[in-house]
Amino acid sequence: MYQNMQGLSLSSLKKHKALIPLYVCVGAGCIGATFYTLRLATRNPDVQWNRTGEISNEEFRGKQYKFYSPGVDYNKLEDVVPKY
Repeated sequence: MYQNMQGLSLSSLKKHKALIPLYVCVGAGCIGATFYTLRLATRNPDVQWNRTGEISNEEFRGKQYKFYSPGVDYNKLEDVVPKY
């Protein structure tokens, strides 16, 4: 049954060493995607986990919103968060 699935078990992976970088890259991509999704769920101002209370963007005034933006100094930009 598993004769056609070479490279999926540890013993057959030792015979096919060229597949190891593929598994490492796919694993790293899965871990990176998971951590980025968790970051978006916890740090994004558009996500609100608490249904009670008032929704306000005042907490995010003057904070950096983008994950990576080279060459932009957010301390010198004026606040673009609307005042409610």
